[in-house]
Amino acid sequence: MRPFPTRATRPTAVERVRSILSSAHSMTVVTDGQHQEVRHLGGTGPMSRLHLHDPAEEGHFGQSARIPVRLEFTDIAPTPVRERLRARVTLTGLLGARYEQEAPGSTCVEFGQALLEDADGRTYVTLDELHATEVDPIASCEASMLTHLVDSHSELIPLLLRLVRPQPERGMTRALPLALDRYGITLRLEYPQEHRDVRLPFPTPVFDIDQAGVRIHALLFAARRSSHPHGLPA
Repeated sequence: MRPFPTRATRPTAVERVRSILSSAHSMTVVTDGQHQEVRHLGGTGPMSRLHLHDPAEEGHFGQSARIPVRLEFTDIAPTPVRERLRARVTLTGLLGARYEQEAPGSTCVEFGQALLEDADGRTYVTLDELHATEVDPIASCEASMLTHLVDSHSELIPLLLRLVRPQPERGMTRALPLALDRYGITLRLEYPQEHRDVRLPFPTPVFDIDQAGVRIHALLFAARRSSHPHGLPA
């Protein structure tokens, strides 16, 4: 297994891009001045339909004219938090022919650049970085796990608030899980005029989806041992 950076508590930009590409259910293809919405990717993500390759590689397009293409992905929180847009990913490159959604097999894209836009700003990711990064094992089931937490175990969210440092300010109206990844869970604390996101890192990263439940239970165990119970303020 590939070692993780010391004390890593959150995914890097390239890990976020990799996760979004692996779990997206739709994308927008912009080419020839036309926008085409591609939905229902079959749960396998867009990379089941797109093959990204280095411009230096030969033999992908032959002598055919290449068409500029832009692929747009939006990362939306699966839970009903305020401001659900978490990130945008934009891939640019060249196609050997017009993109056809119904075409069988994968479409070859000569990679140009990948851009991640999120709360931390704009970050460019290279193709080598994408190829060298493993898919987060939680990425494909993050949405179902978070919605299950909200719908069936909402009583655990105030328990997790015990781990928040600094403690939530008075006046908080709601707390909901915003994101879940191999490094931990992110909660969004909402106030009348603003919100704050807090990370609760796992003791160690998740290497296999079967470890996710163990890591979450470790957080809950730590929360139960916490000395300052803290629910939603009135």
